[in-house]
Amino acid sequence: MLKIPLSDIIDKIKKEKNLTDEEINKKIDEKLTQLSGLISKEGAAHIIANELGVKVFESFSGKLQIKNIVAGMRSVETVGKIQEISEIKEFQSKERKGKLAWIVIGDETGTIRVVMWGDQADNVKNLKQDTIVKIKDAYVKENNNAKELHLNERSQLIINPEGEKVGEVKQTLPARRSISDLKENDENVEILGTIVQVFDPRFFEICPECNKRARLRETAYICEKHGEVKPNYSYVLNVFLDDSTDNIRAVFFRNQAERLLETTHEEFIKYKDNPESFEDIKTKLLGEQIKLKGRINKNEMFDRLEFITQLVFPHPDPKEELERLEAIKQNDG
Repeated sequence: MLKIPLSDIIDKIKKEKNLTDEEINKKIDEKLTQLSGLISKEGAAHIIANELGVKVFESFSGKLQIKNIVAGMRSVETVGKIQEISEIKEFQSKERKGKLAWIVIGDETGTIRVVMWGDQADNVKNLKQDTIVKIKDAYVKENNNAKELHLNERSQLIINPEGEKVGEVKQTLPARRSISDLKENDENVEILGTIVQVFDPRFFEICPECNKRARLRETAYICEKHGEVKPNYSYVLNVFLDDSTDNIRAVFFRNQAERLLETTHEEFIKYKDNPESFEDIKTKLLGEQIKLKGRINKNEMFDRLEFITQLVFPHPDPKEELERLEAIKQNDG
């Protein structure tokens, strides 16, 4: 079922029938009372729109702008510029095992996360920031009140599609939170804080072919897919971040660790053989204010919340942050 946000339904009624927000909400409340609260507010809004002759959802074909993508759609086609790229994550449950990865793409109307399952997850190995991609035959789900495009085995991701251009991307702002307000499974949240502790990076072996974890078995490193390999190395970095309301451990995997240190993979990997040289980095990072976008994970082993970093802003602009805070206050008011 297609799920259209209440605000979008109200906007369509306003534009077509020249009614105010107050008038529309009054009609919705009357409909809720009439139906004894047996439907949702969105359902009542759909009925009001239908009674007024307003088409909430137009049939679609061809390429959609991101703002027009609605939860429940199938066979969606859209074009966007890559804003973020995740690592490949492998998972196993009682029902199945597999892998997934995601990217965030944007166009002139907004941004959306694209989730890739199974072999589609391997696409991230060939993607770079600001690359234009075309998505075909995707389906749309809602996750924590946010729309997501999902790719399965029938979907296509085309890199640098011929004739496609994307202008300036309209950024969809993540939810700014205080650390004390963070909760398990929060997604697309943004925090601003000061680094108060830095841990040594942890290096681990990966397969040079597929970038999956390679594990030492007796005298050789083994990849489940490619067998015995001479491993490459990836890494993870942890810091504690404080924003005066609380503190939290923030986790930076390879790409975001490099963004935090503003360095390259080649430079970062030198710390593996010369860990003493990382002491200067620790000193440099302490007291630095950073802005992070990411999600909240529960570390069951240590019974604590952790911030899994998906995007790093090492030097947030104070003026911009003040303007952002003012905008949040006005929206809340």
